[in-house]
Amino acid sequence: MSFSSVWHSVYPILIAILFFELIIIIHEGGHFIAARLMGVKVNEFAIGMGPKIIHHKGKKTEFSLRAVPFGGFCAMEGEDEESDDENAFVNKKVWQRIFVVVAGAFMNLVLGFIILLIMTGTNNLVGTTTIAKFDDDAVSINYGLRTGDEIKSIDGMRIYTSNDISTAFTRSDDNTVDMTVIRDGEEEKITVTFETEEYESRQYIKMDFWLLGEEKNVGNVLRHSAQDFASYSKMVFLSLHDLIVGRFGLSDVSGPVGAVSVVSDAVKTSYTSMLRIMALLTINVGIFNLFPIPALDGWRLFVLIGEGITRKKLPSKAEYAINAAGLIILLGFMCVVTFSDITKLF
Repeated sequence: MSFSSVWHSVYPILIAILFFELIIIIHEGGHFIAARLMGVKVNEFAIGMGPKIIHHKGKKTEFSLRAVPFGGFCAMEGEDEESDDENAFVNKKVWQRIFVVVAGAFMNLVLGFIILLIMTGTNNLVGTTTIAKFDDDAVSINYGLRTGDEIKSIDGMRIYTSNDISTAFTRSDDNTVDMTVIRDGEEEKITVTFETEEYESRQYIKMDFWLLGEEKNVGNVLRHSAQDFASYSKMVFLSLHDLIVGRFGLSDVSGPVGAVSVVSDAVKTSYTSMLRIMALLTINVGIFNLFPIPALDGWRLFVLIGEGITRKKLPSKAEYAINAAGLIILLGFMCVVTFSDITKLF
């Protein structure tokens, strides 16, 4: 096997791993910058996990690069224990601690928006939700769709971007959807039965029309990027809802192994596919991290908001016990999902 063929197989995986490390660095970097701004003492900022390879002791913080290139942390004084240091996290005001806690997820969301901005800015045109033309074998035109129709909603879901159209089609229970379009300034309601295509043993609606693109300017690039950001964020909540109600099962959930596989496949497919998956993942991490689940930043945020309202701290032992239990459950869930990912690979 030649070096080029090996490299062609390996480099997408390396890019995927580096991207996940970037998500973690951005997240922990958000905590670090916010901690510094609030005067919180940071004992160590580490990239990676495991034994230290390189480390530098600064005036206030030790910076280290560790052996396992996956993970990282920002260890603050008094983050998980009591401390007499006036600069410890635990001794700061509630609003200051909230600022530090939220900063990690916020930076993940900023990264997601920047990726979407790059995607939109490097495209030749900015996408719209207006139908430009139909495939030669399109069936939707037979149900009343027309060139120039602006798609407003699908099955009651408001449509702002082409990504919303894809999401609505994917979530449809069958291949028949109710569409509301704007035609000549008036709303038209049309029911369309599309043809389907198979992907990974599932049947999906085949989108048989093309959408109009418009010339780029600063305004529409920013607007489209913001709309895409809102669309990707909505996908996170819709996916969680679908998982809870049983539309999708545990086998449809991916952990780190599955996500690396998805990103590496996207790298092989195209630059646009790679950026789209990367944006979705970092936005997913940012939003999920704010859910009030023990061991996540969202739980700490929930506790801090409670402290701000009641003016009473949750007893340290209770908070640590809840966090520890949450971490055990979360790690157990990740082990199950990771095993599922590995099973799928083989």
